[in-house]
Amino acid sequence: MPDWQRTGNTRFPVAARVNDQWWVLRINGFPDHPLWTLFVDGARCHDVHETSTLPGDPTDPSAPVLEPHTAQELLEPVQAFAVYGSEVGAPCDDPVCCG
Repeated sequence: MPDWQRTGNTRFPVAARVNDQWWVLRINGFPDHPLWTLFVDGARCHDVHETSTLPGDPTDPSAPVLEPHTAQELLEPVQAFAVYGSEVGAPCDDPVCCG
């Protein structure tokens, strides 16, 4: 079960270290897009339509905050994918959901 930690980043708000890999969640423009996209070590894994289908509770406000340098390091590979679809070369350009 992942122990989600807050990153301090609004687009990628939580991450967890699972089996020596970083899991990072991107919050998307729901309901136009799936609620979350899961990245594992910087690579898109899959979209998540409901928080309840994720292991653990990534929305827990009492989750600990990552050290800033750790958050920066683990978010570096996904920073270019802040907009839904950008990870597959088709970024959403709708200012309502992804602006």
